[in-house]
Amino acid sequence: MPEGLVYTGIPSAAELAACPGIPSRERTAKGRVAVIECVQEIPCNPCERVCKRGAIKIGERITELPRLDGGLCTGCGVCVALCPGLAITVVDKTYSATEASIDFPYEFLPLPQKGGLVEACGRAGERVCTGRVLAVKKTAAYAGTAVVSIAVPVEFADDVRTMRVLRATEK
Repeated sequence: MPEGLVYTGIPSAAELAACPGIPSRERTAKGRVAVIECVQEIPCNPCERVCKRGAIKIGERITELPRLDGGLCTGCGVCVALCPGLAITVVDKTYSATEASIDFPYEFLPLPQKGGLVEACGRAGERVCTGRVLAVKKTAAYAGTAVVSIAVPVEFADDVRTMRVLRATEK
């Protein structure tokens, strides 16, 4: 990193464009698929180990960025909660004619309620749009990380990566 620059942890457009874990437009048009926005070469491979279909590959060198084989990925989402970097979401741009669904890891309280409205946010925490909670999954296998699924207008599917629970006064 050049002197004087501070890495924010928010992937840049250039980093995302070079990321081997992002599925093609053709694949996202077919339904649920993992989107792996891992951009730092660090020793990590839980996503590869947990994927029963072999859709995520890191390879011999554990610091390689995960590569997604969109043809093998079913969008099951098992990898979402197990990524220590919270870098994996599952996107379904075919959820409905007007909405996409996005599943993402969520480690804040309070957890949202199914059917509730939330502030759908981008990678930097900025508000993108309003979302509707479809499901909240929290199991022992997820080691404390919940997976929240929200519906958002399909045009925001590539931008929304988290959410903020709205207080009663904000609804």
